[in-house]
Amino acid sequence: MRQEIQLAGFGGQGIILAGFVLGRAASIYDGKEAVFTQSYGPEARGGACAAEVVISDGPIDYPLVTRPDLVVCMSQEAYSKYGVALADGAELIIDSDLVEAGSNGIKRLPAMRLATDLGNRMAANVVMLGFLASVTGVVSREALEQSVRETVKPRLLELNMSALKTGFEYGLSESSANQQKAAT
Repeated sequence: MRQEIQLAGFGGQGIILAGFVLGRAASIYDGKEAVFTQSYGPEARGGACAAEVVISDGPIDYPLVTRPDLVVCMSQEAYSKYGVALADGAELIIDSDLVEAGSNGIKRLPAMRLATDLGNRMAANVVMLGFLASVTGVVSREALEQSVRETVKPRLLELNMSALKTGFEYGLSESSANQQKAAT
């Protein structure tokens, strides 16, 4: 099974790092095939950027995302570019603190606020990764934890592990709340 994932936001949010961590989790720790590509504008901070990850159970014959199954938008510009014209059946996840989107069926996470509550808003990308893994199952929690441990700087490890846990648990609580709503 092939899954195409697009992570988008603005430079400085750690979008590229998030894509790298996700691809590493899938390929090294979950034993799947994965390809990671990136694109960004000429600005060091504030310009548009995107990370794309293709994950498959078998060999990947074409490494680029052509029709994403999952799109994560962490800025309004990213939503305007990638989130408004999703393919049928694609899932959309947004940072509800930074993106205004009105339609139903969108998974929402206040990633920036949760990261700020942890003491560093720069961890919003890892909060989002935890949420992504929790609500989609695209990679296992254990694989993502190991990938974060092996990727981030040691001085930032505790913060990032807390961010990952926060996002994952937020996803579990949202899934539980949605199941309760459906049952009533």
